[in-house]
This record gives sequence, C-alpha cells and structure tokens, in this order.
Amino acid sequence: MRLVMNEPVERMDRPYARRWWALLVLCLSLLIIVMANTALTVAAPDMTQDLGLSSADLQWVIDGYTVPYAALMLLLGAIGDKYSRRGALVLGLVVFGGGAVAGSLVDSSTGVIAARAVMGVGAALIMPATLSLLAATFPRAERAKAITLWTATAGLAIAAGPLVAGALLQNHGWSSTFLINVPIAVVAVIGTFVLVPPSRAAHHHRIDYVGGLLSVVWIGSLVYMIIEGPHFGWGVKAVTAAVAAGVGFVLFIGWELRHPRPVLDVRRFAHRRFAGSNLAVALFFLAVFGAFYYLTQHLQFVLGYDALDTGVRMLPLAGAVFAGSALTGYLTPRIGMKITVTAGMVGGTAALALLTRVDAASSYGDFVLPLVILGLAIGLALSPCTDAIMGAFPESELGVGGAVNDTSLELGGSLGIAILGSVLAGSYSSHLSDATAGSKLPASALSQAQDSVGAGYAVARGIGDKARQLGEQAAQSGSTEQAAQLKAQSGQLAHGARQMADAVGSAFADSVAHTSLVGAVVLGVGTVLVGVLLPRKEAAVREDAEEQEREREQEREQEEERKQEEGREQEEGLVDSEAR
Repeated sequence: MRLVMNEPVERMDRPYARRWWALLVLCLSLLIIVMANTALTVAAPDMTQDLGLSSADLQWVIDGYTVPYAALMLLLGAIGDKYSRRGALVLGLVVFGGGAVAGSLVDSSTGVIAARAVMGVGAALIMPATLSLLAATFPRAERAKAITLWTATAGLAIAAGPLVAGALLQNHGWSSTFLINVPIAVVAVIGTFVLVPPSRAAHHHRIDYVGGLLSVVWIGSLVYMIIEGPHFGWGVKAVTAAVAAGVGFVLFIGWELRHPRPVLDVRRFAHRRFAGSNLAVALFFLAVFGAFYYLTQHLQFVLGYDALDTGVRMLPLAGAVFAGSALTGYLTPRIGMKITVTAGMVGGTAALALLTRVDAASSYGDFVLPLVILGLAIGLALSPCTDAIMGAFPESELGVGGAVNDTSLELGGSLGIAILGSVLAGSYSSHLSDATAGSKLPASALSQAQDSVGAGYAVARGIGDKARQLGEQAAQSGSTEQAAQLKAQSGQLAHGARQMADAVGSAFADSVAHTSLVGAVVLGVGTVLVGVLLPRKEAAVREDAEEQEREREQEREQEEERKQEEGREQEEGLVDSEAR
C-alpha cells in the first residue's frame, strides 16, 4: 500500500476503496474550523481579563476570523478546482495551524485579532475543499450519505468547541484553546496525503479573477457592515461598508451575467431548489448561531456554570444533530426534500418558541428540550440542502459549489449574531433599567451594567466587595457608634448587591425570551418562504434531469473546446517544425 495517495480520483475506473477513511479526514478538517469559533465563546472571559479587552476588542477577536473566512471562500474554491482541491486543503490546514500557533503566543488584542484573521484565511481554503473533495471522491449514489455525516460533524463541532475549551481552561490559560488546533491540523495534513486522493477539474478554463475579486469586495464589505453597524453604531465605517457591499454586489452580478465562464453562474439562483436550499442554510444558521450566542451566556453568567459545565450541557444538541441526520437519510428518499427540510425548519422555529418561556426562575432543565429539538432540526434540514447545492454544480465547479454552501452558512451565522445579538443587547438594557428603577443606583454604574450581562454581574460584585470592606471596617472600628453606622451601610450595600445580581439575571432571562421570540418569527417566516421555493418531489426529479442534461451539454462543449485547443497546439507545433 502506498504511503502517499497520488492517483487522482478522476482517473479511477471504480469508486475509491478508502473513501470512507478519506471522509474521516475531511470531517476532522471541518471539525477544527467550526470549533475555532464556538470554543472562543467560553474562552472569551479569560481572554478579556488577561488582555484587558474592551467590548469592541472582544467583538473583533471573534469576528476577525469571520470576515476573511466568508469573503475569500468563493475565489479560493475556484482556485482549488483549477489547480488542486487537495492542495487547497493542505495549504489551508497549514495556514490555519500557523495562525493558531501565533494566536497562542501573542499578548495583545491586535495580535489576537491578526492571528484570528490568518486562521480565517486558512478556513476559507479548508471549508470548500472538504465539500469539493467529498463530492469528487464519492459516487453520486453515496454522496448524500457522506454529506449527512459531514453535516453531523458541523453540528458536533458546535457543541464540542465549548466542551473542549472548558476542559482545557480547567488547568490551562486561554492560549490552550488555540494550541488544541495544532495537533489536529497536523494529523489532518498527514491523513490528507495518505487517504485523500488528489482531485481537480478535468477541464477548467482561466479563472474569472475579476468576478472573484468582486465577490471578495461585496461579501467582505457585507459581513463587515453586519458586524460594525449593530455593535458599534452606523457611523462612517458601517455606512461605507454598506455602500461598498451594494456597489460590489451590483457589479458582481453584472459582470457574472456577461462573462462567458463566470466564477459563479448566478443564473443558478433562478432554480427553485438551489435558491431555496441556500435560503434554508442561511436562515437556519442565523437562528442557530444567534441562539448559541445567548444560550452560552445564560448558562455561564445567569446559571453560574463554568466553561466545562457549559460545554457538557450543550451535548444534547450534538447528539440530536446525529439523530436528525440519521432520520434525514431515511426520510428524504421516501417523502422528498421539500417535506424533510420544511419539517426541520418548523422544528427549529418550535425550539426557539420554547425558549420564549425562559424567565428568572428557569433552570437548565428548561433548556434541554429546546436544545434537543434544535439539534434534530439541524440534522433534518441541512444535509438535504447541502446535497442539493452541491448537486447543482458540474464536476469542474465542485469547489465553487462548496464555497456557495459555506458562504450561505457563514452569512447566516454572521447575521444571526448581529441581529439577534443586537436585539438581545437592546432588550437586556431596557429590562435592566426597568428592574433597577428606584434603586438609587448611580447612572454611571447602571450604564456600565447595561453593557453586557457579564458587566452587570461585575457591577453587582463591586457593590458586594464594597459591602464586605465596610463590614471589615466596622469590625475593626473602636467606636461603637461608627461601627453601627458602618455595619448598617454594609448591610444596605450587601442587600443592594443581591438586588443588583437578581435584576441582572432577571433582565437577561427576559431578554433571552424576547430575542428567542424575534428569532422564531424570523425563522418561521423563512420556513414559509423556503416551503414555497422548494419544488415538490416530482418537480425536483424533473429539475434534476434538466440539470444533468445541462451538465452533459456543458461537458460536451468543454470537450469540444479542449479538442479544438489541442488541434491548434498541434498546428502551431507543425508550423514551428517546418520553420526550423
């Protein structure tokens, strides 16, 4: 057996024998790039304290990864198609691992943000490569099952990130959450060379770099605007990004419609199944990432779980994703994609609706059922959508297909954190103001507490610390009258600290319920739109046949062009020989 797998998958006359082992490597590569985001949610408090991060710094530590990740996927997916999908995966793993090492060594907010941006570039190479290699390696009959396992891995990573980070933070600093990626990346690189066959498009014309660069501009600007506007206000930066995104998008569409070989044929969005699948992916991750954003905060700050306990309590979500994925493999061939995906989105909407019952008295038990339903919904809806998106692209554009799927996912996730995060912040601030009305809390302290739930509990702890200091002074005072006054003040402050902590917990719980309602409405409306867009089973079969015919026609055209090009090269060679 060869140590390095060198036979291209395109030259094999039968399905690759070790394709399921190759899938394991691809899923491992996917695991670390999703975990890189979810692990940070529990590492953020330690990082904030150690580096003295402001709220703006912390936001960009998180989103410095997202902007290059989302913006570069389409262009890098096309480059991988043309030159080497396996090469793109290996390069991405090396870049990602290098960024992780750098992130563990820096000691400033700027350094961490830069390291996260490098990791985002690596992820932009890895993500589309995993899907394109999967689609190239597996025969069409097995592709849906392989994509189901790929999707289940993404669901596992959402819950595994906090769990792994929490375990590391028990005995190590926040830098360990960066370093855990390095050995996994090394194993994935070795596994890629040994188990994953090389692949690239058999016929691929010159890359549409203008279209690719326009996609970088409009997607990057859009994600930047989504992050900057809701969190930091609609100032010059956010407005400039919005204008750049709008202009870039119009230019991108115009260029792609006129280009003979576009980086992305935007006419595909006229097909109902393709458009509906992308919309479903975006909306689902809007809900999932938004809910994950505030649920982890509630578990840590309001219910008082540490990082490891928080990760453990997210495991029902991961287990339910696997169960939902297994159901997908059984249901979709029998009842059709439309019903399966719509049922999944209805389940997601129901999970968010259940979270509207959260209040100050809620315990972890009140979150288990919504987490399980949400996990089942992810498994049901996302695998068929990813399969439909990848199936819409010919062999020469599998990297682009993976990039389209992943861009929809990343845009949805960014929107979820931005929109639901903004709703959460506004609702929390309003509820806290109402809860502390008449408490004589200084305006500066209230403003600080309204910044976030963590800041609110910090204010309560500060009041409690002051109460303890006065109590100690009272015990050491030589004057009975002064001791009585200090003790009375200490008691008042201690009572105020308890009231403040209760007010923060109540306000955040109420904001979770309110934000979940908004998320349920958004996903519910999206469910109706997706249900209308996705074709019925018979229409989907017909659309599949039409798409396959278009692919065959495109392949015939490419083959004809290749032969013509070879003919021209032979003629030029004869002319050169005669001239010599």
